[in-house]
Amino acid sequence: MSVAIILVVVLTSLIPIYADIHDAGKICDELGRRSWSSRPHSVSISEFGAVGDGKTLNTLAFQNAVFYLMSFADKGGAQLYVPPGKWLTGSFSLTSHLTLFLENGAVIVASQDPSHWEIVDPLPSYGRGIDLPGKRYMSLINGYKLHDVVVTGDNGTIDGQGLVWWDRFTSHSLKYSRPNLIEFISSENVAVSNLTFLNAPAYTIHSIYSSHVYISKILAHSTPESPYTIGIVPDSSDNVCIQNSTINTGYDAISLKSGWDEYGIAYARATANVHIRNIYLQSASGSSISFGSEMSGGISDVVVDNAVIRNSLTGIAFRTTRGRGGYIKEINISNIYMSRIGTAIVANGSFGTHPDDKYDENALPLVSHIRLNNISGVHIGVAGKLFGIKESPFSSLALSNVSLSMNSGSNVTWQCSYVYGSSVSVSPEPCPELNRDDNAYGRAAV
Repeated sequence: MSVAIILVVVLTSLIPIYADIHDAGKICDELGRRSWSSRPHSVSISEFGAVGDGKTLNTLAFQNAVFYLMSFADKGGAQLYVPPGKWLTGSFSLTSHLTLFLENGAVIVASQDPSHWEIVDPLPSYGRGIDLPGKRYMSLINGYKLHDVVVTGDNGTIDGQGLVWWDRFTSHSLKYSRPNLIEFISSENVAVSNLTFLNAPAYTIHSIYSSHVYISKILAHSTPESPYTIGIVPDSSDNVCIQNSTINTGYDAISLKSGWDEYGIAYARATANVHIRNIYLQSASGSSISFGSEMSGGISDVVVDNAVIRNSLTGIAFRTTRGRGGYIKEINISNIYMSRIGTAIVANGSFGTHPDDKYDENALPLVSHIRLNNISGVHIGVAGKLFGIKESPFSSLALSNVSLSMNSGSNVTWQCSYVYGSSVSVSPEPCPELNRDDNAYGRAAV
């Protein structure tokens, strides 16, 4: 049975048990109604001298094509068409009012030569590179301060050829932090759809400081051994939809972030109003859905509904630590099916590192009003590991209609400390700390 058929069968069997209470639950419908890819003008990348033999470097062709299409911005925009073939390239930037369209059989192949990737400054909300201090390689396809941009196709492919980057990461031979496949920075009204993404060096799709981001009908895959590869990362971004997609990665499948310690606190841009639905996820060494640990600008108003999570170290994770500041709050997660998961639900207040020694250890994060409803699972190792912070306990964590079938021989089902909340119809029986709130929306019993 194909992945798509499994996804449809499982998702249609999950009946919603409550109505969305946040505008986040409407984001996918609102963005999905937009006409994203209609352009009055179109040119082919081959018209700019590109050769789709998988050997010829086409970076200049992509750059020249985008430069030419800038002239159509005030004429309804234009489409850059990529026909079948293997189009080798280094990093290049897009322009506003542009559609990049990959035909069926078209593969944009990322160069494995670091000299073909532009070097750029670290992101201000992080203060340094992610992998190591200093600059970073620009993403393969980059958008900066853009409006009305679409990356789509008829199931074309973007292959990051990440193996060389993973080897450099594990051997500590990187000169700068690894690149991503697609990154939108300070952009608005952007869409990515109907594409396959393979072997990202780090993140597959990264939206940061951006608004109205629509991601639909994509397949993102990297091998289980790929170190710290993440599928989709909404980062200090708002009004984001992720739907109808399959993501299999080495680390996290979907990870919501908003900056790192004092840099994220100073930048002060939250990730908010995010809707995630109808997704099939797998993460070998991380979490299929994670919040943080870099969340210093705040994460709030997130709705996740209808997901299948399989073969993952962790199902759903909330991560933070002292010095992060910020908050994770108003999160609604419902209609989740899990299978073969190490730990189904994690809330960890001592997770992650710091960019430097300038952080304030008294900047305590707030984690509250997390609601998980209609969660089922089989072959689960541990139901939950929920460890808050003594000076800032995780509060108003509400579980309802949770049924997890544990692996035979599992001796520990729940572990809790400095976390308070409520539980209704939860099996196996949760720890006593999850029966200390008067209701899911009330004050934490400290």
